Amino acid sequence: MRKVTPAFWASLAIVLPFVAWGAVSPGFLVEAAEAARSFLVDRFGWFYLLTATTLLVCVVGLAASRFGRVRLGGEHERPEYSTRAWFAMLFSAGMGIGLVFWGVAEPVAHFTAPPAADPRSTEAAREALRYSFFHWGLHPWAIYAVLALALAYARYRTGAPATVSAALRPVLGRRAEGALGRAVDVAAVVATVFGVATSLGLGAAQVNGGLAALRGDIPVTSGVQLGVIAVVTVLFLLSALSGLDRGIK
Repeated sequence: MRKVTPAFWASLAIVLPFVAWGAVSPGFLVEAAEAARSFLVDRFGWFYLLTATTLLVCVVGLAASRFGRVRLGGEHERPEYSTRAWFAMLFSAGMGIGLVFWGVAEPVAHFTAPPAADPRSTEAAREALRYSFFHWGLHPWAIYAVLALALAYARYRTGAPATVSAALRPVLGRRAEGALGRAVDVAAVVATVFGVATSLGLGAAQVNGGLAALRGDIPVTSGVQLGVIAVVTVLFLLSALSGLDRGIK
């Protein structure tokens, strides 16, 4: 059995209060989350846009340079899966239900209620597509690629642990093994938990809505959505435990 790390307990101590908050006072949590989101978007939206664009340029430049030919495994190892299989796994297990729903819903939402243009106008259509391409185009894949490349290189080329702090060891130095490294790992775990919770929650609501549309006797309630989450969680565990070949590919 693998040893439970301090990062696990620290992450649990941060996540559990939010879970309890949502269970006791979901309306208050929604208001607080919306206020935090609005603050971050208003104050740091420019930083997010600039970072995503910079990462995209860096990834394209990295792929076109000599470093794009560096193997993420042993010097003489070959890819275990074909390019077609990797693309299938990336889109099915990477974007998943988000792309299926929001790939259509987001441009429609921005078209009917655009941030700046007049609703349902030609400029609103252009604005809606710009936002949608930014959210579901090359920019998010560049963000994924930077972290994935760092983790894969650290793990499979240097034999480092599969943690974000280990991937940042060339930048952090010995501090990656100390308190700073643990703080980085905790931040990564908490961000992943909240991100997965958001995707799973939206996905459960979408599945509930689809079931209600197909069968009139299925209500759109939190109880049904919790049942959907339970079923999805069991399926995910079965997929993960059965391995990449049988569970995903």
